[in-house]
Amino acid sequence: MSLTGLFIRRPVMTMLLMIGILVFGVVSYRKLPVSDLPTVDPTSISVSANLPGASPETMAATVATPLEKAFTAIAGIDEITSSSRLGSTNINLTFAVDRDVEAAAQDVNAAIGKTLPLLPSTILPPSYRKQNESAAPILNIALTSNVLPMTQVDEYAETTIAQQLSTIEGVASVGVWGSTKYAVRVQLDPSQMASRNIGVSQIANAIRANSVMLPTGVLYGKDKTLTVQANGQLNNASEFRQLIIAYRNGGAVRLGDVAHVLDDIQNNKSAAWYDDERSVNLFVQRQPGTNTVEVAKRVKAMLAEIEKGLPPTLKVHLQYDRSVSINNAVADVKISLLIALALVVAVIFFFLRSAVATMIPSVTLPLAIIGTFTVMLLLGFSIDNLSLMALTLAVGFVVDDAIVMLENIVRHLEMGKTPRQASLDGAEEVGFTILSMCLSLAAVFLPLMFMGGIIGKLFREFAVTISVAILVSGAVALTLTPMLCSQLLKPHAPNEKHGRFFEWTERVLQGALHAYERSLGWVMRHRPLTLVFSALVLVATGLLWTVIPKGLFPPDDTGSLNATAEAPQGTSFVEMLRLTRLVAAKLAKDTNVASFTSNVGGMGGSNQSNFSITLKPAGQRPPADEMVRELTRVMSGVPGAQIFVSNPPAIRIGGRGSKTLYQYTLHGPDIAQLYVQAGRLLTQLQDNRMLTGVTSDLLNTSPI
Repeated sequence: MSLTGLFIRRPVMTMLLMIGILVFGVVSYRKLPVSDLPTVDPTSISVSANLPGASPETMAATVATPLEKAFTAIAGIDEITSSSRLGSTNINLTFAVDRDVEAAAQDVNAAIGKTLPLLPSTILPPSYRKQNESAAPILNIALTSNVLPMTQVDEYAETTIAQQLSTIEGVASVGVWGSTKYAVRVQLDPSQMASRNIGVSQIANAIRANSVMLPTGVLYGKDKTLTVQANGQLNNASEFRQLIIAYRNGGAVRLGDVAHVLDDIQNNKSAAWYDDERSVNLFVQRQPGTNTVEVAKRVKAMLAEIEKGLPPTLKVHLQYDRSVSINNAVADVKISLLIALALVVAVIFFFLRSAVATMIPSVTLPLAIIGTFTVMLLLGFSIDNLSLMALTLAVGFVVDDAIVMLENIVRHLEMGKTPRQASLDGAEEVGFTILSMCLSLAAVFLPLMFMGGIIGKLFREFAVTISVAILVSGAVALTLTPMLCSQLLKPHAPNEKHGRFFEWTERVLQGALHAYERSLGWVMRHRPLTLVFSALVLVATGLLWTVIPKGLFPPDDTGSLNATAEAPQGTSFVEMLRLTRLVAAKLAKDTNVASFTSNVGGMGGSNQSNFSITLKPAGQRPPADEMVRELTRVMSGVPGAQIFVSNPPAIRIGGRGSKTLYQYTLHGPDIAQLYVQAGRLLTQLQDNRMLTGVTSDLLNTSPI
């Protein structure tokens, strides 16, 4: 007895097996994470070092170079990039996708420790953090208030909101733009210092030594125990003004005598806005491998609870929500999948012209797809555009096995056999054929499974999903389909009468068959012409291949755009604020923009401001790529500001963050010659009329 015969003779067992596949598939579907693309989280570690007052050249030569030399000895590094600015250096280490991030972090920490003796003695110890360069924030939150001071808004943002959101499962970090932490600013008066013979270091040491809060000890009495505390903490500018820093001519010299002491913020060269209101902006990033939609849902639920305890004058704005576009994209693909299922069933019914016969292969479709969800969960896959596309393509494959099985059983049924015997004989004849069909189709996608790097990790989920769907459909076709045929099909009646639909479809099919016969006869009579036509098609295919646009992924429309306003190098912070507000006023007039945040001094150079733009829903505006061109035109026209607008890709592979989507990286041993050649290349690219928005991240021409 063949394996297929066992399932025909045991219909209850077969049904229980299929119900098990159905139940496990439904449960797995509910647990699968939802994302836009498969999880691709390259191991990346960012190292930061600060040496206040050092020039970019000094940072590059004395800090970045020794660290980079130490990092090159670490195994598994794919790319090292660094950027040096006034007083700071940032080095990004990108590792191979299979490199364990914890082990990589330990190696980086050890390399930093070995390099410390080679770094300047006054440098702050370098720090590192694990990050995913390709992961954009999933939520942007803006806090504004017309009543509260910005220092208090910042306190709520960083202490109350950011800390609580960071504890949510799946949240990697909560970044802050436009931070306005309170600080006392001391502006020294050189003439007053010189007249009293007081140096800068003396003032700094006095401030450091006199603003302290230390426990002094404990007094043990007969009835009580008292803790003695020396509270020398100074809290505001007025208290700092009274600080004694020295004695001259028998009198005390206070800080207010030699300096202007002001209540200010830590970084007064940074500011952020939500539309036209000053704000503090929070950016939530998810942990690698987590469900973007679920993490966003948890954050929004926690944010709603936090808002209940905030002052009513503090407004919380959800400026951007990545889960909305993901849900919309996945919903679109799901609709396409359902339409494909309906069309396949309709085509089957058109040709078989029997409700019962149509139902048998149609059961294979949902079972094959639902059964695939179980394997996807076991392998750690997600419901995303690529996996759903694989299932959509598999719809055309998975139904073939059941149709082949059904047709052969019907053929035996027409020989006069009983449904049970026809099912046994028909399944035994084509069982090996169906098995070979499934294996050959699955083998087509094997190369994608073994591709390496990030590309292989992206398409592995696609290849495995469609292969599993094909194999599950083969298993269903060899078990459930012949069993249903034996139970549902009726013996063939030679003089059976058919209805009008059958007669009409029969005429249509016969007409199509005769048309095919006539076209085939014409082709056979004109063989040379057919060969010439085939050759022309082949040549045209080659020509189209050379001119068609190429890329890893088509441009995505997530409803979010990035923009940068760049002024000439050396532009002051005050002037950059003015230019940013002028550009923002132009952006606010565009009716396709739902909201935006702007930031000066947070990213890029001091001559740049950054915009995070959220567009209206897709049906209410032009596509994202058209919006890039439109907003570039709208935001331009401010004298002294150059505008760069980009539609960020779904995933960034290699390179570094920039104002535009495409990058050329120049490197060489002679930095002076490198600067010269970079300037020449930049000029030539800017002269090319095919290119727009050509710029460089090399900012070394600031006035001296």
